[in-house]
Amino acid sequence: MENLSPAFITTFEASERALTTEHLDVLYGGTIQKLFDTSLQFKRNSITALIGASGSGKSTFLRSLNRMNDTVATVNGKIMFHGLNVNQANINVYELRKSIGMVFQKPNPFPKSIYDNITYALRADGEKNQQKLATIVEESLRAAALWDEVKDKLNQSALALSGGQQQRLCIARALALRPEIILLDEPASALDPVSTSKLEDTLKQLREKYTMVMVTHNMQQAARISDYTAFFHLGHAIEYDTTTNIFTNPQGAITEAYIQGSFG
Repeated sequence: MENLSPAFITTFEASERALTTEHLDVLYGGTIQKLFDTSLQFKRNSITALIGASGSGKSTFLRSLNRMNDTVATVNGKIMFHGLNVNQANINVYELRKSIGMVFQKPNPFPKSIYDNITYALRADGEKNQQKLATIVEESLRAAALWDEVKDKLNQSALALSGGQQQRLCIARALALRPEIILLDEPASALDPVSTSKLEDTLKQLREKYTMVMVTHNMQQAARISDYTAFFHLGHAIEYDTTTNIFTNPQGAITEAYIQGSFG
C-alpha cells in the first residue's frame, strides 16, 4: 500500500494568501471519493501548477475552487477567500465566479463577435455605457496579448480566430470581469507549439496582476512558467513547493517517481 501522507506542503503568511482550502473532500454520488483532505494555500500574484497522472484529482480540485463541481459532486471542507468560506450554501456563485474566473481546456468562445464575447457578461450585468465597454474590451484584449491581432476586426466572429487566439480571447473574456484569481484547466492542451508559447508568455505577464492556478499534464510547461507546483496522486495532495524544488529536489518518493516519468 502506497504511503499517501503529504511529503511537504508549503504555507504562506496570511497577507500573502489569495485563496486557501482547508480539509477539502470531493465525493461523487455521495460515496465515490475523488479528493481527500486537501489543504493548500495559493500565493498572490503567482502561477501555481497542479500536476499528476490522469485521475489524480487535480482537475476535481481546481473546479471546486469556484464551485464548478456543485451540480456533479459533494464538496466538503472550506475554501477561504477574503476571510469568507465560499463553500457555503448561501454564497452567490455567480458573483464568486466574477472574482475567480475559469478558462477551460478547449477554447469556448461564444458564437458572437470578438467585441460581444468580451462585453456579453458585462451587459448582462447591466453595463450600458458604450465608452466604458469599449475601454474594457481594449484593456482586456491588451492584457491577453491579443489586441494588436484583432483590433481591426472586433465585429468579426470569434469563431474565425485560430485556436490559440480563441484561447487568449477566453482569457480576455474572463479578465473583463476584473477577477482576482484565474483558474486554467489545461489551457494549452489543444494548441500547437507556437500558440502554446504565446499563451505561456501571456500568462507570465498576467502574473503581475493576477493569481493563477493551472492544471497541466505538461511537466515542461509547469517548469517553464509556474512559481509553485502541487503534485496530486490518487486524490491526495502529496507535495506542494516551489516549482524548482519539486522538479529538482522532491521530498516524496512518489513525487520523485512521477517527475522521473516512472508512471503517469
